[in-house]
Amino acid sequence: MRNSSVYSSLKKIVAAYNATLQEIPEDQFQLTPPIGGWSYSEVYSHIFDLSLLSLGEIEKCIQGEGKIKPTAFVVKMILFLGSFPPKAKYKVPKALQGREQKITKAAAADFIEKFLEQLNIVYSQLHLADSAIKTRHPRLGYLNARQWFRFTEIHLNHHLKQLKRIEKSF
Repeated sequence: MRNSSVYSSLKKIVAAYNATLQEIPEDQFQLTPPIGGWSYSEVYSHIFDLSLLSLGEIEKCIQGEGKIKPTAFVVKMILFLGSFPPKAKYKVPKALQGREQKITKAAAADFIEKFLEQLNIVYSQLHLADSAIKTRHPRLGYLNARQWFRFTEIHLNHHLKQLKRIEKSF
């Protein structure tokens, strides 16, 4: 998939997060949903915190700070197909556990704004990245800048589905 297509998709996905954020009642935003698991606020905290970390990894790749390592075939398939395998349950990698927190709707909006600012910067420089230079994702292994970019899209989209499950449970 071309970088411009991923960028357009990312902007649409983030717009969906923004629209959902506006619709969520303030009193439900931090509540643990009836189905259990994360609250809306924890999902927003998680997804935009880790998306910002992903953009940081892209910047490292652009600056040549990674390694020359292979990307696993299964990871290439996930990136090609544009989604994680269906019905699979994923846990946050141990290195990233506990970063999510209950935040306010205003803090979530700030996270989104910061992400969009960084996204625009990274996208404008993505063409400078050497595809051989990769940094390590805690679960997927080594990804280059374009793979990180695609992963960010897939990850954001994955958690949009989680928001819909939370909504249905209230």
